[in-house]
Parts: sequence; C-alpha cells; structure tokens
Amino acid sequence: MSSPCAPVRRVGLFGGTHGNELSGVLLVRHWQQDGAEIQRAGVEVKPFLTNPRAVERCTRYIDCDLNRVFDPESLGRPVVEDIPYEVRRAQEINHIFGPKGSDDAYDLIFDLHNTTSNMGGTIILENSRDDFTIQMVHYIKNALAPEPCPVLLIEHPSLKYATTRSVAKHPVGKYQI
Repeated sequence: MSSPCAPVRRVGLFGGTHGNELSGVLLVRHWQQDGAEIQRAGVEVKPFLTNPRAVERCTRYIDCDLNRVFDPESLGRPVVEDIPYEVRRAQEINHIFGPKGSDDAYDLIFDLHNTTSNMGGTIILENSRDDFTIQMVHYIKNALAPEPCPVLLIEHPSLKYATTRSVAKHPVGKYQI
C-alpha cells in the first residue's frame, strides 16, 4: 500500500521550452497577464516562459535543445562567456524552480509542448511509481471524458531525465497538436 502524497504547494506551468511550439507560449503569456483561472488557495502557481530567446526567433532553440540540458554536468557547468544559451537558461530555471532533486524543488512542473504528430492531447510521464502523477492523470482523463487523453510513459530504470520538467518532484509533459 502506498503512502499518502505530500500536498502540492508550488506548481510551475512552462511554455516555450521549444521556441517554435506556440500553444504553451500563448497560454503562459495569457496567465502572466491574468492568472485568475490558475490560482488556487494554498497553491503558488507560476506561469513561466522557459526559452524566451528561441520564442522571440520562433525557432526550436538557439544553441542546443533546452529540454536535454538538465543533467548534472550541464547544471554544474561554470558560467563563462561562451556557455551555450540554453545551458545558462537551464541553470537559471534550476535556481528558480529547484534545485533538481532537492526538497526545495517545485512540487510539480507541467511543461506544455506542441507536435505535428497525430497524437492529440497527450500526457507524458517519466515515472510509473509516482503516486501523485498517476492520480493526477486519472483525474484529467476522467475530467476530459469522453474525449481521449492518451498517456505516454517514457520510463527507463537507468535513464536520468534531463528535461525542463525534471527539476520538479513531479514532472509532467503535455503535448497538443
């Protein structure tokens, strides 16, 4: 029997991890201007534009994929003049929402993406043993029924995820066509 989940008190809503995926960007900008619909008593919800330079240029990334540089090597890299933009940005995000793997990290990061694949609104999970995300997915699927909401589990026992959302205790990705 699993133990009860700790309350979720801090939630990050990310858009623009890839600067050419505009659904999350538009939602984050909307919530930054008027966050009433995402605010809940007892929960801090922070909408956040993750890769503003790439968004400005409407390109996936500037120097390297932001969604691949949240590994210990990149996060611990010294900040020098020629450090790739996305590595520096990952360090900033880790400072704001982490540090990754710590008790101080945000409870949940919901990273919003687009795809041209025909996968509809799909939730991406990295851990099938995370009771909170499993319960959240169940709630979302019931709330959206009868509309389908596939769940893609990208779990591997030896894989250490380096995604933007991996900073949180409970990482969740959401893809929409």
